[in-house]
Amino acid sequence: MALYVQKFGGTSVGSVERIKAVAQKVKGFRDQGHQVVVVVSAMSGETNRLTDMATALNSDPNPREMDMLLSTGEQVTISLLAMALQQLDVPATSHTGAQVGIHTDSAYTKARIQRIDTDELREDLDAGKVVVVAGFQGVDDEGNITTLGRGGSDTTGVALAAALKADECQIYTDVDGVYTTDPRVCSKAQRLETITVEEMLELASLGSKILQIRAVEFAGKYNVPLRVLSSFEDGPGTLIVADSDEDEDSMEEPLISGIAFTKSEAKLTLLNTPDVPGVASRILGPIADANIEVDMIVQNVAPAGDYTDFTFTVAKGDYKATKKILEEQVIPDLGGGDLRGDDNIAKVSLVGVGMRSHAGVASKMFRVLADENVNIRMVSTSEIKISVVIDEKHMELAVQALHKAFGLDKSDIESE
Repeated sequence: MALYVQKFGGTSVGSVERIKAVAQKVKGFRDQGHQVVVVVSAMSGETNRLTDMATALNSDPNPREMDMLLSTGEQVTISLLAMALQQLDVPATSHTGAQVGIHTDSAYTKARIQRIDTDELREDLDAGKVVVVAGFQGVDDEGNITTLGRGGSDTTGVALAAALKADECQIYTDVDGVYTTDPRVCSKAQRLETITVEEMLELASLGSKILQIRAVEFAGKYNVPLRVLSSFEDGPGTLIVADSDEDEDSMEEPLISGIAFTKSEAKLTLLNTPDVPGVASRILGPIADANIEVDMIVQNVAPAGDYTDFTFTVAKGDYKATKKILEEQVIPDLGGGDLRGDDNIAKVSLVGVGMRSHAGVASKMFRVLADENVNIRMVSTSEIKISVVIDEKHMELAVQALHKAFGLDKSDIESE
């Protein structure tokens, strides 16, 4: 007998028929003798519907009241799923985040879990019940309902799995696992059998939307076996593991596990800025003060006492605000400088733990892009990642070419 924590997202419970299908899937696990905790999101579209009603009443709604409102979406789902399970003669009980003992801080709309009291959960499990838990929510020390931010149900699932020392946390979604890249962009993308926590964190941070970053961090910190599965079809999914296998066959595995990409960034360049100590802080300080996150940074080398160019990227949604800060605060402070901006860029990233022990990945990447006449505007690297900024219009071409060049195409794998 194993203990599974299973999380089902909004599309998986998007209708009464889908909720019935989830109940059948859960029943199958229980019929095998397993204990099951099910974490669910609000039905697809429900959170947006509630948000629209709130903003129609108040353009800047109170965060506490928003958490009170949005938490109701999951409460609808847990009660309906419990009813569906009971209709199948499966003993089931539903719990809100507060009832199941998920305690958070008081940062409304983006709370962080501090502890979980599992006594009541274990009592229900020991009594043979399936426990259905509302994801995305908890309660602070004052008894106020809090929410964990968009995608927070993933975090709820992994946190409960960690607290219960579950055998596996299964994240059911509308895809059947983690792919080498988005199949909608590259038709030859293949599903990965396994991927490391480290690689999954990089892919999630670089644009892959399969899992919430906080959930992956939780899984890595508490060594929770995490599997991504499809709600709509059977299959093994993708297992996210703590470390890659270091066996003798690992040298034959692809260097690259996946290719992530995003069009949600913009690039800004300050030309002719003084090349003196502290200039980077004077540029980025006001931007940080506005709570705008900076991603990639490049500063050109200049002769001593001369001028240089300073380039960085921000989220596309922060592009106009960042330009305004540079024009109204930074350039006057520096005594001049020319500003250039571009919000038609894309970031393409190679991710793979194999980079640690193999040279030449970057040079191969650059050569492949050059052969496709794709110009690289910025480069950023880490131990297991190489990211480049290119023109947005070349993004799909770049992803497809790199996917093939690094042996990730499905036909290439099948022929080996």
